[in-house]
Amino acid sequence: MKKFLVLVLFAASAQAQTYPSKPVKLLVPFPAGSATDQIARVVGQQLQEGLGQPFVVENKPGAQGSIAATEAARAAPDGYTLLVATNTPLAANPSLFKKLNYDPVKDFAPVARLGTISFMIMVRPDFPAKNLKEFLSYSRNNPGKLSAGYGSAGSQVSQAMLRSMGGIDFIDVPYKGLPQAITDVLGGSISFTFADLANALAQIKGGKLRGIAVTSAKRSPLAPEVPAIAEELPGYELIAWFALVAPAGTPAPVVARLHDVTAKSLAKPEVAARFANLGTDVAPMNPEQLGGFIRSEIDKWAKMAKAAGIQPE
Repeated sequence: MKKFLVLVLFAASAQAQTYPSKPVKLLVPFPAGSATDQIARVVGQQLQEGLGQPFVVENKPGAQGSIAATEAARAAPDGYTLLVATNTPLAANPSLFKKLNYDPVKDFAPVARLGTISFMIMVRPDFPAKNLKEFLSYSRNNPGKLSAGYGSAGSQVSQAMLRSMGGIDFIDVPYKGLPQAITDVLGGSISFTFADLANALAQIKGGKLRGIAVTSAKRSPLAPEVPAIAEELPGYELIAWFALVAPAGTPAPVVARLHDVTAKSLAKPEVAARFANLGTDVAPMNPEQLGGFIRSEIDKWAKMAKAAGIQPE
């Protein structure tokens, strides 16, 4: 038995030394253009440069990230299929769905946390309310007449918290991803959406949409003119995050190599700058830290979903 374990460890170590020997697939649970997609492309480029093989982004949106997460969980645990995940499939979905085809703790090997991001309420420039106080007043005076689109757990829970804490009523409209919700706000099909800062800042710079408030506890230095929802609704706060995970059973030396290259990449000033342009703060964690963080986040999102009155689908 001891000899067998030595052989297994030797084989795993040898595999890590030659890894990767072919292209690696990076599954992204949201559409092209989403914040997760953009972060995945930055990280994928860094991994490609550090490990000498292509890291190919493959978007698999739908079911609040569950489609991509399920595929990643069922993939061979060899390091050639990875998931660039968020709090949605790894922490929130257990509270949003009655049944999942994967276990966010048992089915994945944590590699590294990448960064954190908040959301912003986005409306058309001609929306009647010009600031957060007016937005809340207008919503209360027009119950059930506004509609809001969500495309992730972060945006869904943000809406539910706004409804609960703000005492307002509006229609929820689900999307496969936030880019589609933004498109429909632009077209006037829905009234507003909670967009991640990556997309929100791009829309503000283009003058196409207007920011009303952010979900972080304080104003973002990237958009200091936009207030925090907490300024009108004390205690309101929601932060989303990005992480790199592999299928459970992926050899520890392979996970360690992936983490080491990722950590070195996140420490580069130019990578931090690219993250900042996407409204994201670099927030690294090692595999052990990320594993504990995911477990704590599952409990946190369960409490937020319950407090916001969300019923599992």
